[in-house]
Order: sequence, then C-alpha cells, then structure tokens
Amino acid sequence: MGKSVPYPAPCEVGASLDRGRREVGERSAPRSPNVYLMRRVRLRAGAQPLVHWAWRQLTEAGKITSGSRAARRFSFFGEGTAIAFPLGTLLGERWISIGHFSLIGPHTTISAGFVPERDLGPDPIVRIGNGVVLGRGSHVVGHLSIDIGDDVYTGPYIYITDQNHGYADPDTPIGKQWPINEPVTIGAGSWIGTGAVILPGARIGRNVVVAAGSVVRGDIPDHCVVAGVPGRVVRRLDADGQWRSARSVGGSAQTLGPG
Repeated sequence: MGKSVPYPAPCEVGASLDRGRREVGERSAPRSPNVYLMRRVRLRAGAQPLVHWAWRQLTEAGKITSGSRAARRFSFFGEGTAIAFPLGTLLGERWISIGHFSLIGPHTTISAGFVPERDLGPDPIVRIGNGVVLGRGSHVVGHLSIDIGDDVYTGPYIYITDQNHGYADPDTPIGKQWPINEPVTIGAGSWIGTGAVILPGARIGRNVVVAAGSVVRGDIPDHCVVAGVPGRVVRRLDADGQWRSARSVGGSAQTLGPG
C-alpha cells in the first residue's frame, strides 16, 4: 500500500478559507480617493524639477541675442542686448533699432508700422538706446517716431505709442477714422513706472520719474516727477539741487498738455 496522505483538520480548512476571502475582498475593494490623490501629489513633486529645468533651457534657447539670425532682422541690434523668451509681437524689425546692453523683458511687443514688410523709409521708426530695460509685457508701438534714450528703465506693462485714433468726424466710428501721429521722445536716464501710458506727442526730459499708472503727453522738463491721470509734475529739482514739490516751486502742480 502507498503512503497515506494526511488530511488537514477542519479548523485548518476553515482558517485557509477565511484568509482567501479576505485577500479577494482586499483586491476587489475600491481604493480610497486619498490614495489616488497622494499618488498624483508624489508624481507632480517628482516631475516639477524636470519641468523647471526644461523651461529654463527653453527660455535660454528662445531668447534673441546679438549675432543670432533673429537679431539680424533688426535695423540695429547691439552687442550684449537680449530679448527674453517668451517673445511678444515683433513687427517691422527692419525699422527697429536697439542699442548695446539693453534688456527687453518677456512678452514685450515692439512694432513699427501696421503690416509686415511695408516700406517705411530708410530710417528706423523705433529707436531704443543703450542700456535700456523694458519690463515684461510692455508695448512700444511706433508709426512715425519713438525715441527712447540711453539707460531708460521701465516697470512691467507700460505702453508707449506715437499714434492715436482721430475723432473729428462725429458720424464716423472712431476706429475707422484716420489716425493721428505725433513723435515721442523719452530722455536718457528716466524711469517709467508700472502700467504707465506714454501718449503721442510726449516729450519727456532727462532723468524723469513717471509714476506707476500715469498717463503722459506734452512737454516734461528734465529732473522732475510726473504722476496722475492726466500726468502732472508733482516734484522737481530746483536751482539749489533740492527736490521740492511743484506747489512749493510754482504755486500749483503743472498739468501736462499738448506741446
């Protein structure tokens, strides 16, 4: 006779069945939403360094620097100058001149003229000097002449234009009326605060501060502070080299108007 196989005791069979039911129940039971949430958090945390590294490489590769193919499209593009990536709209580069060691922030629009490749003449329409810094999201929109002097710094989201819509005809929609152009100049060493608007005909002197959110047109002398809507001279440098309020110098703040 062959060797007999021992049968498990009833209690052992019952315990094995219980363990099997528990394992099947654990596999089939739905997972808690917290489990999936934690997985997503861990996955995102692990991917972030790679995404940030890739973005830094992309912004470095995407910026326009002197000597690059994109820089050669400009009338002049100075040594040490860069336009940061992501780029804003660049239109009419043949009529845009940017000096040496200037920095144009990301998402900044610089345009000359209405449409691409339209002949605007032999000279640049938009001239940006040496050492200029334009903050992110800013707009410089030229049709006649915009001249930004050396070492002008701006905050983000400023707007400079030499063109406005006309509104002389009361029966024609303003957007369809012929625009009016007036040249704009910003003197060397000036500071244009965040969100300021420089309108056609503005002639800003040297080392002028334009306060954030101001709307400026007309003549502004050297060494003063302009603030408000419309812009007013609120402080200026007097003959003694002291900064004084415009009221103490001239009796009242000077409202800027057409030159």
